[in-house]
Amino acid sequence: MSEIRDTAIIDALRRQMSIAAAKQAIAAGNLANVNTPGYKARAIDFAEALERELGGTVSLTATQKNHIGTTTGEQTPAAVEVDGLPSRRDGNTVQLDRELLTMTSAAGEFARAQTALAAKFRLVKYAINEGR
Repeated sequence: MSEIRDTAIIDALRRQMSIAAAKQAIAAGNLANVNTPGYKARAIDFAEALERELGGTVSLTATQKNHIGTTTGEQTPAAVEVDGLPSRRDGNTVQLDRELLTMTSAAGEFARAQTALAAKFRLVKYAINEGR
């Protein structure tokens, strides 16, 4: 049986946090355009995001105060228009309940990964402090 290394766990948690943050950003963009005529709701293309995450890395960095972006040369998961959503008379397909649920779900995913990552670092800190 193969052993799971700490770096693999930390990388997986980082990827989870990156995808959750991207989901929230896309949902926030949808909410910002709730009254834009003809706007089509967008979501992360899960298959593409999974493929990108398994083949590469996406990490978040602060490029400006209160702004989250990706580091140079890296891309965020692709956003695609969501098919099958009913449109209003103005052609907009954004549904307030759906976007709020997406944001809440992504916040939960981020919080779970963050809690696990914090626990991992507490273990490392404990190991260092008890080794003295």
